[in-house]
Amino acid sequence: MKNTAALYKALNERILVLDGAMGTMLQRYKFSEEDYRGERFKDWEYSLKGNNDLLSLTQPHAIEEVHRKYLEADADIIETNTFSGTTIAMADYHMEELVYELNYESAKIARKICDQFTNLNPDKPRFVAGSMGPTNKTASLSPDVNDPGYRAITFNELRIAYKEQAEALLDGGSDILLVETIFDTLNAKAALFAIDEIQEERNIKIPIMVSGTITDASGRTLSGQTAEAFLISISHLNLLSVGLNCALGAKQLTPYLETLAKKSNFFISAYPNAGLPNAFGQYDESPEFMAEQIREYADKGLINIIGGCCGTTPPHIKAIADLVKDYQPRKLSVVG
Repeated sequence: MKNTAALYKALNERILVLDGAMGTMLQRYKFSEEDYRGERFKDWEYSLKGNNDLLSLTQPHAIEEVHRKYLEADADIIETNTFSGTTIAMADYHMEELVYELNYESAKIARKICDQFTNLNPDKPRFVAGSMGPTNKTASLSPDVNDPGYRAITFNELRIAYKEQAEALLDGGSDILLVETIFDTLNAKAALFAIDEIQEERNIKIPIMVSGTITDASGRTLSGQTAEAFLISISHLNLLSVGLNCALGAKQLTPYLETLAKKSNFFISAYPNAGLPNAFGQYDESPEFMAEQIREYADKGLINIIGGCCGTTPPHIKAIADLVKDYQPRKLSVVG
């Protein structure tokens, strides 16, 4: 992993800025079913609208444009357009066979744009994080209230799916693998197991970011873990960072981030939503308001990596980047 040394150097020097929401930005293009299909999939027998990962193949210029806007807003780390890039999630569109290509091409697009910006300013290297979403199935919970022992997916099925995704993301040029929006830690463990297999097989060390999601005010993941329990259950691997994203706005996330920062000797990441959704599912927090909420993280020395999730745009990321450039990153200390 050729950029790993530069990544660790940057993390020790400053708070790194992750990009904002890909989906929020893509919605602005108002792509039609035909746009999603492009020429290549014009005769596909199933509906493809909403398959944002597919746009890396059919509308790559839009994906490039979104990445570029976030880099212009001073993001250091760009996520690939692969949140649903597993055979499990792609089964909804009957596109399991395309998974390797989707991830590989998405990583290549992000790599190309990041390299352009790094070449313009070598003192501010930009990094590609291969996005690995949670899938639409859970290994810990039954989807059937009448059969609590039933599972829609097995650990091994998840491992195989995640491994294919991770290999393609690495082959396409990702610097980091980001296992994100984790609502079920068993799913995440399958992803981490798969990544660890790749580390052994390729004899490489992969920087791994792990980001859970606290689903409501109970302070727990969907599968019932507290932030501390979540941390303990993934800490057997040598991770780059652990953190939280999605579900909550910046203010609501603070106590759970404090727990992670106090208990962990990994770098800490956070990318909250632009507040909580309104009655129409929209996110209302302005860039300035959101940045002001994040000031608390910086004042308390909680973060090493900061960005935005649902509802965030390049102006949100710019406001956050402008804020954190005046702060030192959280210092790592050995946990007793």
